[in-house]
Amino acid sequence: MRADKWLWHARFFKTRGLATKLIAAGHLRVNSDKVSKPSFGIGAGDVLTFPQGRAVRVVRIMQLSTRRGPASEAQMLYDDLDPPDVGEKSVPDSVAPASKHDRKGRPTKKDRRSLLLSRRGCLD
Repeated sequence: MRADKWLWHARFFKTRGLATKLIAAGHLRVNSDKVSKPSFGIGAGDVLTFPQGRAVRVVRIMQLSTRRGPASEAQMLYDDLDPPDVGEKSVPDSVAPASKHDRKGRPTKKDRRSLLLSRRGCLD
């Protein structure tokens, strides 16, 4: 079966075109070998490594499919070898938490100015 078609059937990508772009860019590994053609043939037992969002997915193909069915059916197609951590922070460390002002409700013009100056590093 084609690699792009299987990734789409297994619901790793919303469209088959997105799966094709990922593979054509050389971001898919099949059994630790780089693949750059979306038509690369894969089968049961192969291990796929590819980026999905900010995570790297490692899955073993359990079976091939004939259609893109519901998510419950798609999860039966693969075995996740590196499940994502549930407790990870979704916000990057470089983003500072929003500072709060003392009053309730909308901040005043003075509060907004002090927030702006503190973000620029003008206030100590």
